[in-house]
Amino acid sequence: MVKKRKVKKDDSLKRVHRKSILFNKREIQAIEHYCKKYKITNKSKFMREIIITSVLKKFDEDYPSLFEKKATLFNQNLKKKI
Repeated sequence: MVKKRKVKKDDSLKRVHRKSILFNKREIQAIEHYCKKYKITNKSKFMREIIITSVLKKFDEDYPSLFEKKATLFNQNLKKKI
């Protein structure tokens, strides 16, 4: 008999922050059509992935240069932790 291993979940990854979003008729029709065409059943996961992908892509594009002193998402929290 194989023992089941308990997986410890990281509480910092638990989704507790709720956001609402409104779409007009055309936007929701496009989303519904896309989900149907590509057999997407979990729309929440789909939208979360699309949003995060877009945000991370923008962060990559705006990544600070070696000599840039302006605070960014990546370095603004360093001062708080030190």
